[in-house]
Amino acid sequence: MSEQFYQRDVYGQTLVELGARDKNIVVLDADLSSSTRTNLFAKQFPDRFFNFGVAEQNMMATAAGIASCGKTVFVSTFAVFASGRAWDQVRVSISYNNFNVKIVATHAGITVGPDGASHQALEDIALMRVLPNMNIIVPCDGPQTASAIMTAANHPGPFYIRLGRPKIPTIENKGEFKFGEAQTITEGNDATIIACGVMVSEAFLAVKSLAQKGCKARLINMHCIRPLDNAAILKAAKETKLIVVCEEHNVIGGLASSIDEIVAENFPVKVMRIGIRNRFGQSGEPDDLLKEYHLSSLDIEKAVLSNIS
Repeated sequence: MSEQFYQRDVYGQTLVELGARDKNIVVLDADLSSSTRTNLFAKQFPDRFFNFGVAEQNMMATAAGIASCGKTVFVSTFAVFASGRAWDQVRVSISYNNFNVKIVATHAGITVGPDGASHQALEDIALMRVLPNMNIIVPCDGPQTASAIMTAANHPGPFYIRLGRPKIPTIENKGEFKFGEAQTITEGNDATIIACGVMVSEAFLAVKSLAQKGCKARLINMHCIRPLDNAAILKAAKETKLIVVCEEHNVIGGLASSIDEIVAENFPVKVMRIGIRNRFGQSGEPDDLLKEYHLSSLDIEKAVLSNIS
């Protein structure tokens, strides 16, 4: 791991690149453009940017209408509002019609920090995952965020891209971003750790510590929740017999649930879940909250060591 980036900075910069290439790109925001960084697009292309104020439901419905006219619409707000407050409009207006709307939600997960429970989306992947047609990407770092945005722009249909608030380190040697294909970051057959988003860097730290203890863990970056890389999951299940899933999300309905479903139907193995368990968030510093909710690299390491023979 090396240089750190704000994923939302990368998002804003990538939007500007897309806007310069494609006049069909339209961007919507709900009074949070300075936080989501869509303000960078607004400065360059004011005639293709629309601020809806605190009206997320109206924004999603309008995004569907604009997409129905042949435009590619990027729509942004905090994850808790994009997934929860506007879910009906996302379901009926965007997903049902399979419209070309790219929902890029920032400030997801517990690492939102001091804003507290009302702004910490811990169930957004679950809400989006139940919707037909919805593609879901959770990038693990800044460079992968750029790849995710470009991928969404080049693929038809609705997308949900989940970004965090804090700076996060760049994961080296993860390989080329391919839509729907997981990335194996480290090899090993003692256990498999599958993570997404900010949890990839925590898992990487755990893998390095495990290696010093003689445990070789495979680390998979599952950046695409849908489409999910079933082949990588089943290969890991067969070769390592233990999967530890790490997500900055409720353990119900997100990445862990996705993997549970695949292995249960095809090759049952033990799956341990590192995630939020039956709790709302709370105000605090990101690192302290990761420890409080048992999402730290040490928690991941303990889960592996306590479950390998």
